[in-house]
Amino acid sequence: MRILLCPLSDGGYLYPTIAAGLELRHRGHIVSVLGRAAAAPIAAEAGLPFAAAEDFGGRRGFSATWWGPTGLAQYRATLRAATQAGADLLVTSVLCNGALLAAEVLDIPVAVVGLSVHLWTYRAGGEGEPPLGRTRENRTGESMRLYAAVREQAGLAARGPRKDPLLGDALLLRGDPALEYPGAVLPERVHHVGPLAWEPAADAADLAAIEAHLHRSGKPVVYAHLGRFFGGADKWPALNAAFTGGPFQAVVEQGRSTDPRPDPGADILLVRKRWMGPLIDRAGLVLTSGTSAPVLAALLRGRPLGVSPNGSEQPLLAGACVRAGVAVRVPGVPTPEPSALLASAWRDPVLRRRAGELGRRLAAANGAARAADVIEQVAHGGERREHGHSIGRVGGTGRTVGERVALDTAQRGISRLRLGAHGNTGHPTSEGLPATGAAASPLGEGPAGGLGPG
Repeated sequence: MRILLCPLSDGGYLYPTIAAGLELRHRGHIVSVLGRAAAAPIAAEAGLPFAAAEDFGGRRGFSATWWGPTGLAQYRATLRAATQAGADLLVTSVLCNGALLAAEVLDIPVAVVGLSVHLWTYRAGGEGEPPLGRTRENRTGESMRLYAAVREQAGLAARGPRKDPLLGDALLLRGDPALEYPGAVLPERVHHVGPLAWEPAADAADLAAIEAHLHRSGKPVVYAHLGRFFGGADKWPALNAAFTGGPFQAVVEQGRSTDPRPDPGADILLVRKRWMGPLIDRAGLVLTSGTSAPVLAALLRGRPLGVSPNGSEQPLLAGACVRAGVAVRVPGVPTPEPSALLASAWRDPVLRRRAGELGRRLAAANGAARAADVIEQVAHGGERREHGHSIGRVGGTGRTVGERVALDTAQRGISRLRLGAHGNTGHPTSEGLPATGAAASPLGEGPAGGLGPG
């Protein structure tokens, strides 16, 4: 089977999809990656053939920052690349509305790699869940509106009978049932598969320099991973207060913080790395705004969490971690005794025990194998009972898929490429599609403009 991985190219989306792709390749499938050009070194390290979305007219179409206004570019790039690859199945990520529509037009299955928790409405249950930033109904409605907008831009007719199109043929959650609201029932096509843990190897020289810096201070280490602010509180005043003259030092992954401001006297080492595992290994506590990658990486290592969410999905995951007893809430603004809460969380044996228990359960899930099982089941029709749509093959134009792709390719002046076991064999150029501005993501995973862990 030929499988095209086409998630967003930011680390929080790309890395877990690669984990599933490597397992699928191990099982004998031909696996390739489509993403923005900056992701090429990541795919190369994983040993997977790569094609740049820019070569298919997909400029910015696989960026978490630009995913909203460039959904049409993502759709066109995925449609062309999958056609040229002869793809039998797509594996994409949440936010990839263009990839979902390309799979529909090509009439091939698509599996979606999700975050740690389910973002949209439950099939049943969940009564009494606090809004946690915004209600599930609000998040679902906004996501469907964005999906429908890309569908209209692509010139596709109104949807067929499929319910919950955002789930694809299967949605793979990287968390654990303990992180869902008690009594809630997930939609039928949603599966917990575990963390899908993969990241590029740490650079030995970089790691040695970090270790030397930490050794000079000698203080216990807290790893902090900043997510997008989404108009919420700037975390830097609180970080500076917590790590100036106190008992701890911090390694702070810049993440999506575009304006880092560590004070000169603070015990803070600011980094921007494509990996986080070795840094969490050296820490006893992890601070995060509540995005999936640092939460899962911390739990897999048995580290308790301090969560300080802003917007998007951050309050949902942060609330789930507090409810599961693996995290404490940390104020996003300076407090009178900024180190006291960190010290309390660090010494809390119950918090650490629960984090270890959940981490061991996540590790035992063997996420890559579970994900590959579900994806293979989807490929054989086991999860496609509701597929049933026929409009995708003509897109409301009366043309077949081949005719639509050929016409679109000719109009754009883009050369035909072939993706296979050895990757890209041509180097066409395209001016891409103009973007009108960055979208305010209703989800928010992965650093803006980079490939560090999301």
